[in-house]
This record gives sequence, C-alpha cells and structure tokens, in this order.
Amino acid sequence: MKIAFHGAARTVTGSKHLLSLKNGKKYLLDCGMFQGLGAQTDVLNRNWGFTPSEVTHLILSHAHIDHSGLIPKLVKDGFNGKVFCTPATKELTAILLEDSAGIQQDDIKYVNRRRKAEGLPYLLPLYDEKDAEQAMQLFTTVEYDTWHTIDENVQVLYTDAGHIIGSAAVHLRIREDNKETRLTFSGDVGRYRDVILKSPEEFPQADYILIESTYGNSLHDPADTTPDLLLKWIERTCLEKKGKLIIPAFSVGRTQEILFALNQLELERRLPKLAYFVDSPLSIAATEIVKKYPQYFNNTIQRILETDNDPFAFEGLKYIKSVEESKQLNYRNEPCVIIAASGMADAGRVKHHISNNIENSRNTVLLVGYCEPHSLGGRLMAGAKEVHIFGILHEVHAEVGSIRSMSAHGDYEDLSQFLSCQDPHLVKRLFIVHGEYDVQQAFKERLIRKGFVDTEIPELHYETGLA
Repeated sequence: MKIAFHGAARTVTGSKHLLSLKNGKKYLLDCGMFQGLGAQTDVLNRNWGFTPSEVTHLILSHAHIDHSGLIPKLVKDGFNGKVFCTPATKELTAILLEDSAGIQQDDIKYVNRRRKAEGLPYLLPLYDEKDAEQAMQLFTTVEYDTWHTIDENVQVLYTDAGHIIGSAAVHLRIREDNKETRLTFSGDVGRYRDVILKSPEEFPQADYILIESTYGNSLHDPADTTPDLLLKWIERTCLEKKGKLIIPAFSVGRTQEILFALNQLELERRLPKLAYFVDSPLSIAATEIVKKYPQYFNNTIQRILETDNDPFAFEGLKYIKSVEESKQLNYRNEPCVIIAASGMADAGRVKHHISNNIENSRNTVLLVGYCEPHSLGGRLMAGAKEVHIFGILHEVHAEVGSIRSMSAHGDYEDLSQFLSCQDPHLVKRLFIVHGEYDVQQAFKERLIRKGFVDTEIPELHYETGLA
C-alpha cells in the first residue's frame, strides 16, 4: 500500500492524505480546504494532485473547514463513495459547508471585479450551497470506541481527540497480502486540560502514525488564565480607552470557549456590564449543536451544568443574525465586545469589523488562536503597520493583542502525551503533518529523542510505500 500527502504537508491547512491499496481502492483521510496562504490559496484548492472519482471512501476526522471544506468539490469532481465521521461532526460539517459556500459566492464577486480590471477571465466558486447539500447525502456516522467495517479490507475506529465537539483520531486496520497493518491519523489533537472538552483518549498500538504539529515547538499559557486575560483586555479597551474589542473567533470551538470564559466571569461577578455581541449566524448554530452533546464535556462542565443550565450565556450577550444588524455595529460609538468569525480574520463578518475599526487607536483586535502567517490575522499578529482589506490599504492604529491559552490544538507536551500510549519501537514510521515546516523540524527532533526514530516531514504530494 501507499500513502500520499495532498494537503497539510509543511503547512497547517488543507488536510488531505490518500491511502492506496494494491487492489485499486483509495481511502482519503480528510478533505480540507487550504486557508490563509495568500495568492496561492485558490490554486491549491482547485488542484487535487489525485483523481477524485478514483477515491472509494472518505474518512473525516472533524468538521473544521481546513479538514472538511473541499468535500463538496470532491463530490462535484466525481467522488461518490461514503463519508465516515462521528454524529456531531456530521451536524457541524453541514452548517460549516453551507456557510463556506456562501462566503465563496460573496468573495468571488470581489475577485472577479479585480480580474475583470486586469483583463482576466472570471472564476467560479469552488462549489455552491447546492453542492454542499448534495455532499452531505453521502455522510454516514460512526460512534466513538467501536470498530466499524468499511469494506473487506479496512476497519476504522474513532477515539475522542478532544479538539472540538465530535473530533476524532482515526485508527485503521488494513488487510493486504494476508497481513494486517495498523495506521493512526491524529486529526487535530486537543488539550489535556481543556476548559470544556474531555481529554484525548488513548488508542491502540499503531504501525504507522500521522501526527499533527500545529504547536509542535511551543507551550500554551495555562488554560485557567483565559478569563483573567479576557477581563484584562475588556477593561483596557472598553473601560479605559472606551473602544471596541474585536475578537476574531472560529465558529466551532473557539467562540464557545470565549462565551464560557465570559460566563465564568459573570458567575464570579467580575464581568463588566457592557454589550457583548456574537456577530455570526454560523456561531449561533454551532453553539446550539455543541449544547446537544453534553456527554463530550469534561467533569468540570458537568458539575457546572448542575446549577447553570447554559454555560455559554450571560447578561449583556446578544446574537447578531442579519447583515443589517451587523452593519449597525460599525456606527455604534459605545464601548462593546464583538466576537465574529473567522478566526484568521480572512473571511466573514469580522473582516468587515476590522476594516471599519483598525485605524482607531481606541479599539483592539484580540487574536485568540492560530493564524496562518499570510492571513489577515497572521499579518496583524506579526506587527504589520499597514494591511490591505478588501483592496483598501489601512494603517494599523488599533492595538493588536493575543491570548495563547485559548488554542484548541495541543502544544508539544499535549502531543507528546497523546503519543505516550505507543511503544515507539513498534512504530515503523511516523509522519509529521499539519504544521509550519520550521515548527515541524523542531517537533521532529523532540520525537526522535522520545524514541520515534523513523520520522518524516512529507512535502506536498509526496507519496511513499508502507511496508
């Protein structure tokens, strides 16, 4: 058998790994969209490196767009097999893909205006809402901790990865040449002291491992500091400077974590009496889905639920649904907190809020998760003094801050703990994926010291045999 790496190879987004057996069957692990890579993003998303119609099965680790976002295009381009995932992942993926289709249709209008001025042909979006809806018809759900037979060659086991609701590490038992091979794909690994979710589960011994490495060279701040850090930024921006605190946040996972921290501040009677806006219909829908799966919450949240039936709500919170309501926030002069997608600030309503507020020194843009270096969030985090937004150059006068404790990705200690259930001497090869190359190199050295001697960092479209 062979494995090829068609995304999240020496970069963080676009997760896509293709396992090919001698009998011609092909199993795709994730089908993610590339994000935040500047001009090359669209080219990467339009070129597979393989033939979609030849893929027989798709095994999805979780719902985030950088893992699921190209599924409708895969179907549009010829895939018609089953898509396996957990029940929560299916629900979240449905709303995320519909939202992604809408964003593409809006963004392509701007792109085509520019292409027209340059004398270039128009582009179509990667897919539309109808394509997203059609793709969801292929989904079938698999519960955690149960081996499920995909076909006569492959069985799959999902274990909780603790990253977002429904996220899973994927474990395969593959029969070929009368021999069984065990392969584990980590998906995205969560944190062992997450404020909402259970810790990642242990998993069976593997022969081959694909491990993510987003934060493979760094440590997060303790998660229990998140409410205090949020409070600091609220007081500094809204109370002292009388400005707006704008928080780009992914609709699934990060928004709920922020709301939970603000709820905690209210329970402790420390939350300033201000207006708090969640300006994202997607975040509203995602939060309702998250609430449907309390069995995935950790023991701390279970205890809180005994006295607080909604740990994501508090006084002053208002959800914004309509575009008109969203626009009205730009005319608001009173201090407030605005939480909006997307987390890298490269799309969605938050991009408009940053565009309208970045030149006012009273305001703050607070980044609370990973941002690709080329994304708007990444450029702001790197200290850019000027940024282009919607083709307009803006001077950055607003304060830019970050909270490192809020990442849903494990740091190198979490990743090491995730692998600690494995005997490294029984792992034939370990592949480091889903990370920036310099981070992966540092993580590789760490893993080699832990006994994972045969460790590789595959580049895009690299293919290799698995003995």
